[in-house]
Amino acid sequence: MSHGLILGKEHALKRKKNPRISGMTLVEIMIVVVIMAMIATGVGAAVIPQMMRARVKQARIDASSIRAAAEQLLLSGDQVECPTVEDLHQAGMLRGRQVQTVDPWGNAFVVSCDTDEVGVTSAGSDGAFGTEDDVI
Repeated sequence: MSHGLILGKEHALKRKKNPRISGMTLVEIMIVVVIMAMIATGVGAAVIPQMMRARVKQARIDASSIRAAAEQLLLSGDQVECPTVEDLHQAGMLRGRQVQTVDPWGNAFVVSCDTDEVGVTSAGSDGAFGTEDDVI
């Protein structure tokens, strides 16, 4: 009987000497998940404002191209009144240019003509004209 107790103690000592090699605890997995979430939040906080600035910049570039096409059409004498973006597209003035006929938020550009100046406006991210986020 004492022989069986000795074997049991040796077996218990062997288990304590060998650390558990396989598997991870739930706490370790949760720590990794929290660290990954913190990294993703940091990346998102850096990328989203940059994406918004890129949309505004693209809207300005497209508006400038549409303005140039409208001025060219008016100077050619083929159009007497202020053209719309659709008029420019039908006249082929936007062909060959990599310009979108809608702004990055999906709203149509509006062309306005004063006596000697052409303006193109985007409603911006809120989709409403006359607000502070309009791109002119």
